[in-house]
Amino acid sequence: MSVPLLDVNAQNHPLSCELEAAFQRVLRSGQFIMGPDISAFEQECAPFTGSTSNLGVSSGTDAILLALMALDIGPGDEVLVPAFTFFATAGCVTRVGATPVFCDVCPICFNIDPVHAATLITGKTKAIIPVHLFGQMADMDAIMALAAQHHLFVIEDAAQAFGATYKEKPAGSIGHFGCYSFFPSKNLGALGDAGLLSTNDPALAEKARMLRVHGMEPKYYHQAVGGNFRLDTLQAAFLRVKLLHYPAYTAARQANAASYTAALSQLPGVQAADPRDCKCLPNQEARHAGLPEAASLILPVAYPHNGHIWNQYTLRVPGPGRRDALRAYLQGVGIGCEIYYPLTLDQQPCYQSLPLRADLPVAHRLAAEVLSLPVYPELKPEQQQEILAALQSMP
Repeated sequence: MSVPLLDVNAQNHPLSCELEAAFQRVLRSGQFIMGPDISAFEQECAPFTGSTSNLGVSSGTDAILLALMALDIGPGDEVLVPAFTFFATAGCVTRVGATPVFCDVCPICFNIDPVHAATLITGKTKAIIPVHLFGQMADMDAIMALAAQHHLFVIEDAAQAFGATYKEKPAGSIGHFGCYSFFPSKNLGALGDAGLLSTNDPALAEKARMLRVHGMEPKYYHQAVGGNFRLDTLQAAFLRVKLLHYPAYTAARQANAASYTAALSQLPGVQAADPRDCKCLPNQEARHAGLPEAASLILPVAYPHNGHIWNQYTLRVPGPGRRDALRAYLQGVGIGCEIYYPLTLDQQPCYQSLPLRADLPVAHRLAAEVLSLPVYPELKPEQQQEILAALQSMP
């Protein structure tokens, strides 16, 4: 049995009637730009973002870009970003003329290492962007303390973490801005590009709203140079339909992740990641930076203080070439899997000319070891059993 990495049709097709009704509602209204579904969706997102202001935007990338613009970050400024994440985080920094400074990450939770980030701060540092990678939040207490000490802005890249929590605080609600993506493959996926920007600062919200429409306030009077970052009314209408099902989607992902961990933990040579190795676990001194080389697979963990939403279930496969061999094997037997991400940001061709501020050993190791398995909500038990059987017989 072939098992895809993700099956968007398995989620969207059962909602066909509701999605078609939403389409007809928008079609009949004729309000395709900034229609009433935009403000309704923004309000309905509040329980998941924990923020007083939510702005529908054109993509998760544009949410980051808009946040940087609203904070007046530009040429001459430096922004701390994790080296191990999707390109958009650093790409947006470059697009506003600032310089991304790449930080190492935690070997267990994959998120930015606040201790390493602190060593990279200079007089030019203006902001830090923690990425809540794979659905688990970064150590926001340490990040906010570091930001307060050095007067930095904090932009939470929660593209993969809509609805995740840190000590019961929603992703995106702790920093100055929260940025979310509703790309079709995300936990809450639109039927095209879509995103959200959140903040609890009324002044920043007002400025971001203006910049979202070319810096215009009032109509045809441009107070600043902004952009066209509007969310389509149609995508907002579709997302409103799916938002009603989102708690069930999250619960199913969490159940699938728990099933993987329970089954795989029984295999010889498989170990769960040890929280004592995580620099981001509150009140816990890191035991050491490495992990047992003898492990054939290292399973991801969700910390008790975090509400992990499992955008990805990401294994580590230690040993030179073993990850790529496992990926080829799984794909050969029809099991979908993917490497998020094969290159760190400092290794990207477009950043080769950027001086590297410090070594990034953990990030580089993760890029050589990680492999993500299907964990989407509609994954059937028999499909997961097929995946587990393949892993049990892996060479």
